[in-house]
Amino acid sequence: MNNLGEKLKKVDVAIIGAGPAGIGISAMLSELGIKKHVVVEKNKVGSSFDNWPKEMKLITPSFTTNFYGHLDLNSIVSGTSPAFTLRREHPTGQEYAHYLRAVSDYLKLPIVEDTNIEEITHSNKSFKLKIGGTDLVESRFVIWAAGEFQFPNLTPFKGAELCTHNSHVNSWEDMEGDEFYIIGGFESGMDAAVNLSLLGKKVHVLDRQAPWNDRDTDPSLNLSPFTLERLRGQYQFGRINLHENSEIKDIKEKSGKYEIKIKGKSKPFISLTKPILATGFKNNLKIVNKFFDFDKEKSYPLLTENDESTITPGLFLAGPQVRHENLIFCFIYKYRQRFGVVANRIGQELGVDTEVLDKYRHEGLYLDDLSCCSGECEC
Repeated sequence: MNNLGEKLKKVDVAIIGAGPAGIGISAMLSELGIKKHVVVEKNKVGSSFDNWPKEMKLITPSFTTNFYGHLDLNSIVSGTSPAFTLRREHPTGQEYAHYLRAVSDYLKLPIVEDTNIEEITHSNKSFKLKIGGTDLVESRFVIWAAGEFQFPNLTPFKGAELCTHNSHVNSWEDMEGDEFYIIGGFESGMDAAVNLSLLGKKVHVLDRQAPWNDRDTDPSLNLSPFTLERLRGQYQFGRINLHENSEIKDIKEKSGKYEIKIKGKSKPFISLTKPILATGFKNNLKIVNKFFDFDKEKSYPLLTENDESTITPGLFLAGPQVRHENLIFCFIYKYRQRFGVVANRIGQELGVDTEVLDKYRHEGLYLDDLSCCSGECEC
């Protein structure tokens, strides 16, 4: 096992995943002086971002406002700014991965790459992480910070296996054909539509609702201004067609063509190219799923006020799956606000002075009062 030393290594905290959440919390634990922690990454730092389609960009803008009381919206560590590092307002996935690696290298965070966790068990107030067959790591706390990109939703309806999920596209330039059907009209679907239109392709976006018409003050429920602006720019050329009330019943392949049936409609869409799935991602909890309780619809894990499992003390969740009822922390600038909450809780349990974390409150890295996360825009 890479750089973990003895057969059974004991640590205070094991963080699973070296993406924005894992790196951000590791930086805080390091500042608290919690040296006995490790970040375990099955690939490379930022690998999920490396695997984005090369044209895909962060929808949240970056701007170097750090010295005026506002941390760059895509920063995960105080004193850093992707806008400054990358000279980009909307970095690509590959560029953002570079920022993550730059931060982790500069801070010399205890990250172990190319290490896959096969199993996690819990007993006697500690966790054991099985890695590489016989190697084990024993940890008092576990923070699950694995991203969602590696868990695409590939089976949203019958016949979905005939489609190509947008997360499996290296570049939209690789897509052969002149006309495409995209299933899903939220951010990833619109990103695909815009990039294909830029290449001169005709595009049909099918969605059971009409997210392009929604207006909500919560960015988690609304298309971003960046996406809407790009959509308007391409829509004027007549290459993008938006089809609302188009819930997919099934897809079948017949004589090299794809028949896309819509619920409640007799006439299917016929595509000469593989339909594109922009259907999002599944639960990323994987091997720790059993350690969480869920809401009635089984749509999100239930957490304490410290983002700790309600049924397994010592197990924390960090990243885009953090949710407290109607408060959805799916963007970096949202879920990073909970880093300080998790670090504070663990620090207190370990008997560490956590007062140093208070400085992060005004930087959007330590939000423990969720009552402020509501309201409507007046105009």
